[in-house]
Amino acid sequence: MSNDSMKDYFDSIAESRPKWRKRNQYYNTLLEKYFRFLVPEGLKILELGSGTGELLNAVKPSKGVGIDYSEKMVQIASEKFKDLEFYKQDAENIKLSDTFDYILLSDLLSSVQDVQKVFKSLKSVANDNTRIIISNYSFLWEPVLKLGERIGLKQRQPLMNWLSAKDIENIFSLEGFELIKSERKILFPKKIPLLSAFLNSFVINLPFIRNLSLVNLLVVRKRQETKEEHSVTIVVPARNEKGNIENAVLRTPEFGTFQEFIFIEGGSKDGTYEEILRVQEKYKDKIIKAMKQSEKGKGNAVREAFAAATGDVLMILDADLTMPPEDLPKYYEALISNKGEFINGCRLVYPMEGQAMRFLNLIANKFFGLLFTFLLGQNLKDTLCGTKVLYKKDYEHIISNRKYFGDFDPFGDFDLLFGASKLNLKIVEMPIRYKDRQYGETQIKRFSHGWLLIKMSLFAAKKMKFI
Repeated sequence: MSNDSMKDYFDSIAESRPKWRKRNQYYNTLLEKYFRFLVPEGLKILELGSGTGELLNAVKPSKGVGIDYSEKMVQIASEKFKDLEFYKQDAENIKLSDTFDYILLSDLLSSVQDVQKVFKSLKSVANDNTRIIISNYSFLWEPVLKLGERIGLKQRQPLMNWLSAKDIENIFSLEGFELIKSERKILFPKKIPLLSAFLNSFVINLPFIRNLSLVNLLVVRKRQETKEEHSVTIVVPARNEKGNIENAVLRTPEFGTFQEFIFIEGGSKDGTYEEILRVQEKYKDKIIKAMKQSEKGKGNAVREAFAAATGDVLMILDADLTMPPEDLPKYYEALISNKGEFINGCRLVYPMEGQAMRFLNLIANKFFGLLFTFLLGQNLKDTLCGTKVLYKKDYEHIISNRKYFGDFDPFGDFDLLFGASKLNLKIVEMPIRYKDRQYGETQIKRFSHGWLLIKMSLFAAKKMKFI
């Protein structure tokens, strides 16, 4: 069907759209809920194929702009949502002078003439931080949806593009975009009390069953390598790590426009804090700050040190130095060259030294890696490696959205990973060679900490996956 014919079709159904939205209210409510989860409130949002504006309004933008090539759809949306802006435009040839934080394409790609031209056109309204959220029907549902049209459960549509998630990923990669994460949602699009909620909140997330989903949701960003140098803060939480403090400074290579070390100590009995002060005095040519955390736990230590950080890039280096400080420049390079926006250490690629990780700890790490891959929709192998690197500006966004999860993580690893995923940051793992500790004993209590990690994972699953 030509563009003109498609425009005529959508003009012809504009007046009846409220009736069909009401008839399929349960499906539309679910879709709006998923978009609200993915899109933080109060941002600049553009929707392509905005129809009569309900989805754009649902995500609560500070500035909301919708474009649609149906003039009647635009008229209805403008009358209905006067605080939003709607324009008659073609998604394949966007003509706007602004860029946006998020761009939404809901069920649009099935009805455009040239999907690749849509992504080419997006470049003019997407900046380096823009996130693009795409929803589309799974091609497995084609016969079911066609049957729904015949029996009057769904509005009739012209011949559609039936694109798999892989098809879409391939097309947007040709235009310089890359996938951050993907989700599969909605197993039963009609409301049957209790049953529908059970199928769409729980069953749809099970292995194999998720392949039967009606809707694919993709989160995408522009693929753009940069190389701007930044200042760096290296946070070193330390408890009973006196013998490692000086080596943390000496073994860290110089990189970035400037470095500062923040050692934050928490209740040591071996003179760790006094050692930090000694090292601070000895190496006056370096920026070394000494802090004592106000509460217990690594999570509290990291948060308080990050609050005092002045660098553009925030790094965590565990004071046991089992992650070699010599590897920190690799994390820095991965971040500033835009390979990822959250660089996570991975100890499970290279062989480890003999006592670096006990067997049960290794099994637990592999288990949590699989669990987090499932929960976050991004591949993760090692969730509990202490070394994590991100921009301070992104961490500040995590802080502002922390209310979604609350203060639930005494270790800090889950708080940062879930926060980064909730903001749709691209998470990339950095393989490292995990070393034996040279001083002191591990702070990990395998069984009590393991049980706490499981409880936190279940809490996060409810907030992230089974929504």
